[in-house]
Amino acid sequence: MVSSIVPIGRIGRDEDDSICPAWLKPMLRAHYFVHCEIHGDSNKSECNMFCLDCMGDAICPYCLIHHKDHRVVQIRRSSYHDVVRVNEIQKYIDISCVQTYIINSAKIVFLNERPQPRPGKGVTNTCEICCRSLLDSFRFCSLGCKLGGIMRGDRELTFAVMRTKHGRDGFYGGSESDESTTPKKITKTMHMFNRLMNGNALNYERGNRGGERATSSSGDEEGTANLSPSTPPLYNHHNARRRKGIPHRAPF
Repeated sequence: MVSSIVPIGRIGRDEDDSICPAWLKPMLRAHYFVHCEIHGDSNKSECNMFCLDCMGDAICPYCLIHHKDHRVVQIRRSSYHDVVRVNEIQKYIDISCVQTYIINSAKIVFLNERPQPRPGKGVTNTCEICCRSLLDSFRFCSLGCKLGGIMRGDRELTFAVMRTKHGRDGFYGGSESDESTTPKKITKTMHMFNRLMNGNALNYERGNRGGERATSSSGDEEGTANLSPSTPPLYNHHNARRRKGIPHRAPF
């Protein structure tokens, strides 16, 4: 299995951009967490960002002034490996089939392969490129390994983001943001709202049965509820008559 690894530097440039974006390989090859050659004398000048439009090497926060209105993603590090957050990268590529991880309460994916010579006991699924132990629902451990699967000729794989009817970005099996509202949640919310409104209308109808009945615009009596409750009578507590013979006491 290790012999089937396709080094990123040897992949040709004749692949279809609709399957793999042109900026993906430069992003995987970039040198991160090194001091910027331009702003090396400044504080916090580590190169931990990548511009998808310029497709050059990694950039530091001081370089952002030259990348205004560009698509820039931030690269992070976990156990000496480069990672990117899912909610940042899935806007531009489909990350389906790549295993995600939770680090510091954020969902991330690894950029490049992490070979594992001897998988643990009981492991039934490994990365198709570098043999890394995976959950059963995934095929690759990183974006680089999925790219290797595409370059092997697997036409079922793609990094292309699908466009929906409404012009929004969809995902080929990828996971969208956890905060996104699904149609099922919207339907459930509307159902609860309708039940609440029907319950309020029923309470008003029951209250109006003891007094005046709701009438339609033609003057005929109907059984419909009056959603505007009548104004309660004014009551002046200070002018109310006291019962004779009962002294008025102040409350404790």
